[in-house]
Amino acid sequence: MTWFAAIWYVTNQKHGASALGLQRVLGLGSYQTAWTMLHKLRRAMVRPGRDRLAGDVEVDETYVGGEEPGVRGRKTIKKAIVAIAVEVHEPRGFGRVRLRRIADCSAASLVPFVCDVVQPSSVVRTDGWLGYNPLPGHGYTRKTLILSGSGDPAHVSMPAVHRVASLLKRWLLGTHQGAVRADHLDYYLDEFTFRFNRRTSRSRGLLFYRLLEQSVVTDPRPYRAIVGGRPLKM
Repeated sequence: MTWFAAIWYVTNQKHGASALGLQRVLGLGSYQTAWTMLHKLRRAMVRPGRDRLAGDVEVDETYVGGEEPGVRGRKTIKKAIVAIAVEVHEPRGFGRVRLRRIADCSAASLVPFVCDVVQPSSVVRTDGWLGYNPLPGHGYTRKTLILSGSGDPAHVSMPAVHRVASLLKRWLLGTHQGAVRADHLDYYLDEFTFRFNRRTSRSRGLLFYRLLEQSVVTDPRPYRAIVGGRPLKM
């Protein structure tokens, strides 16, 4: 019954739940228990074999972490780099999202991300970064927007990825107080994706059912396998 209550609490909260909040609501004696339960549920929030994004898709990167004085653009050393892909609907509106922590902003990191999450033959909208140059060779139509020459700020020229990046950072700072380690960040990205892609659902009961359904087909993860986080793909 405790697991049912935990799943309901996690899906019933619009902005998610912290381990401290879950511990308090369930009356658990250990913060570690609540933390582990949440991470087990996050691993069930990604459905195996889910469809890739299609149509017009904006792709860009954002950076998660504290201040890094003297560093601009893609030269970060300390921050985690998160690749973002968002379906863009015309004349307005966004569809589904995909997010992943990547090692750097090279083509070796960006192109596999796009190939994994975007259906070939889709139109991929990017800025002029060279790391996206190989995309046409993988079956994508690349639409390049040179932000410095457009006359518009980045959040106007590429609104989808910048809106998602802003919401992600607000969620991490608000719900989780920014206390997210880089090696666990992928699982928080999975939770954010689960919530964002179901943001129009009017039924919390359906979200509860969906997470419960995915939980029973997810392989068990003991605490020792969780605490180390997910290795960064190079």
